[in-house]
Amino acid sequence: MSTPDFRFKQFTIRHDRSAMKVGTDGVLLGAWARLPLNERKDSPSDVLDVGTGTGLIALMLAQRFPDTKIEGIDIDDDSLEQAKENVDNSIFSAQITLKKQDFSDLDSFSNQYDLIVSNPPFYTEDTLGGNQARDKARHATSLPFEILVSNVAKLLTENGLFCVIIPHQSAANFISICVANRLYLTRRLNIRSTERKTFNRVMLEFSTSIQPAETSTLTLYDTNNHRSPEYAQLTKDFYL
Repeated sequence: MSTPDFRFKQFTIRHDRSAMKVGTDGVLLGAWARLPLNERKDSPSDVLDVGTGTGLIALMLAQRFPDTKIEGIDIDDDSLEQAKENVDNSIFSAQITLKKQDFSDLDSFSNQYDLIVSNPPFYTEDTLGGNQARDKARHATSLPFEILVSNVAKLLTENGLFCVIIPHQSAANFISICVANRLYLTRRLNIRSTERKTFNRVMLEFSTSIQPAETSTLTLYDTNNHRSPEYAQLTKDFYL
């Protein structure tokens, strides 16, 4: 059973009522995603967190990038209510706006974004568990990759970036969908729990322009089940 809250260095996440609990995937993406390197605007950069859940990734990005405006969206009422409480109880509340919004409804968006991040639902129908809110948050039927990518391509600024974390076995298909929507891989991080395990997650970054892609690997734990130096370095500003 998960604990009702998860404490980070600069904020606390309560997740007892959210459809999705705090997990390693969200922490990794929040620590790894970046703003466009050539972003030089007088106004703050705009960031969109698709499927914000508890608000974890939005808060991590707010901590990392003080000069940003972050918009978090979700379709689950309980998750949004709890995300708002988490944000309101943090020192980053002025940067973050949360709203109930369906990313499939492109007409409901009037803004473009310099960075779009998502820890998207990716489970298939045969793993539906019967909890409607949790199934929506976890299963690709609520936001298929094709719709996610198509709408991201329309909402990114010219030099914007799109960052996701998905199952490793889904990477080739996801990259193909992105290419079909003129989004091109710029970074890839293959993730495994230990050196003896196969890769089970991958973080991908896409741009609107073709450029050489960086590929690297991350092993989370050593043989003693301690965080690896690389994992510890990536998350050092967040984990206690």
